[in-house]
Amino acid sequence: MEVLVPAGTAGSASAGATAPGSATAPTAALRHVLRHLLTPLLMCVGMGLAYLGAFHAPQPHDLRVDVVGSGPTTQVLAQTLHDKSAGALDVRTVADRQTAVTALREQTSYGAYIPGAHPELLVASASSDTSAMAVEKVFTKVAAGQDEPLKVTDVAPVSDGDPTGQGIFFLLVALSIGSYASVAVIGGAGAVLPLRTRALLAAGMSLAVSLIGTVFAGPMFHLVDHGLGGVWAMSWLYSAGILLIGVGLHTFLRRWTTLGVMVLFVMLNFTSSGGIYRPELQPGLFAALHAFWNGAGFVEGVRSHVYFAGHALGGHLLVLTLWFLAGLALIAIAAVTEARRRPAVAPARQLTEKEAEQEQEEELEEELEEAVGV
Repeated sequence: MEVLVPAGTAGSASAGATAPGSATAPTAALRHVLRHLLTPLLMCVGMGLAYLGAFHAPQPHDLRVDVVGSGPTTQVLAQTLHDKSAGALDVRTVADRQTAVTALREQTSYGAYIPGAHPELLVASASSDTSAMAVEKVFTKVAAGQDEPLKVTDVAPVSDGDPTGQGIFFLLVALSIGSYASVAVIGGAGAVLPLRTRALLAAGMSLAVSLIGTVFAGPMFHLVDHGLGGVWAMSWLYSAGILLIGVGLHTFLRRWTTLGVMVLFVMLNFTSSGGIYRPELQPGLFAALHAFWNGAGFVEGVRSHVYFAGHALGGHLLVLTLWFLAGLALIAIAAVTEARRRPAVAPARQLTEKEAEQEQEEELEEELEEAVGV
């Protein structure tokens, strides 16, 4: 005989059976979300401290400029400017125009003032447009004090496709994002692959990223009008260094890898690269990082190669090479670490193929969300 159950009884019983789970699930999900929201908060704090600290109030300090000429009048003018600047300018005298031009093209000076009936200022905008503007502002006032218009001559102009001189910096940004976003994919989706395979993927992606960057720099936006082969080589070396370091770090940092590479290659890197402001216009920390950080090596290396006939290029290439070698060393350390971990995890229950794929997808989604969140 069929027993009739009053309407809603079965539903009530079912609801009662699942009540504890339904109450726990939202709480656990909330804790999971709050735990992951820590990362964007740290990114917000880090980006604010880095970008505002580096860029919010650029002020020159020890910015080298020359006064061209000899004799008491020139010496007095140079000393007066030096004293009135209160440390902002490092004013020296040079004997003639050619010496001043050489200093500008070797990036040991950022402006040269030639006093007289028709005052002239020599600058090298390819070295840094913002530094050239800061120097021009100073000597425009000097010329105005003599009731004379100031003629400005650019002895190292930028290419027509990069009128602000900051195109190299934005190329750096594109290369960096392509590189560290690739780290999230290789580390997340490729976590089950052998480290050697992940390293090869990193090398392949660095080649692809550098080729894309070269297309941007040359045929697409004409940021440079010659030396494109050298720009590609430095792009590859820069990208490969980021990818190898990032893949190596993933072994140790796991889901914090994206934040780690952002600190290294965005927060500290973009701000110290000299692409917007050279170290002479920045606070001490970022000015100090400029001497050895990989972004500065790339920006200054491209400038040297394209605009300054390779002057001091070897030092910038050395910086990029050392970062690349650091990436190789980190990969080697990660390989040893993973080899030691395997025996410890071998007895653990093996995940099914479906479970492994699900875990990889979740980790990849988290890392990509963090990376794209920039």
